[in-house]
Amino acid sequence: MTVLPVHDEDMLAQAAAEAADAGNAFVVDLEGYEGPLHLLLDLARRHKIDLVKISILKLADQYLAYVREAQAQRIDLAADYLLMAAWLAFLKSKLLLPSEKKDADELDPDALAGRLAFRLRRLDAMRKAVNELYEGNLDKRDVFPRGDPQLAKIIRKPLWNSTLHDVLKAFGDINTRKVKVQAHVIRRQPVVPLDTARRKLASLVPDLIDWASIQMMRAEDEESKDAPRRSEVASFFSAALELTKDRAVEIRQDQPFSDVYVRKAREALKAAE
Repeated sequence: MTVLPVHDEDMLAQAAAEAADAGNAFVVDLEGYEGPLHLLLDLARRHKIDLVKISILKLADQYLAYVREAQAQRIDLAADYLLMAAWLAFLKSKLLLPSEKKDADELDPDALAGRLAFRLRRLDAMRKAVNELYEGNLDKRDVFPRGDPQLAKIIRKPLWNSTLHDVLKAFGDINTRKVKVQAHVIRRQPVVPLDTARRKLASLVPDLIDWASIQMMRAEDEESKDAPRRSEVASFFSAALELTKDRAVEIRQDQPFSDVYVRKAREALKAAE
């Protein structure tokens, strides 16, 4: 159990005073004291009054009489005074009973006073909260909601406008594309081999005394009969470049993209002369 420390000696008295109404205060008439109960509690705690002279029996009788009168009016106030009377009885029991060693779990009187003050404050706060609730505006009595409530407007923004038929058609198109897809086969294309073009051009070199166009040359063999013309020209041009490197022929082109001409090299012509 948590012990609430008491930092202010007036806490209990202040809480007791707040719990009691000015018009319904519990006034006791005992030997040695006459006045409100919460004031007696405060004086007893401050040791300003001799509790030995206070009769707890008379205090209990007067409390019961007060409770009988308050049952129809303020039973909550009677509960507060019961706590105060119990605290006074506890204080007097401490004076009358011989003091013994305190147990480890026994609470200090100041701690008990702090708990009592805390309970009184909490009870008073609950009372005030209830009163504030009842004093506020009540629905359909003080305030009224509007007759036609304005509902939230739902704005729908569809991301796709597709029907079930569209979905099924798209799925069918995917399957159709899968069926039609075939592997791409690279067909072998006939070409004029470079060796064939070089042998043919080398055989023509002795007769190439004058310039001859490469575009007019033909391979004329069985292997290259189906080769396209561009392959034939490319192979003869490559063969002419190799023979030029070997100084067997000469190459000439008058302008870009014009025909390429080839003839026997001058050194070979001079040697033949």
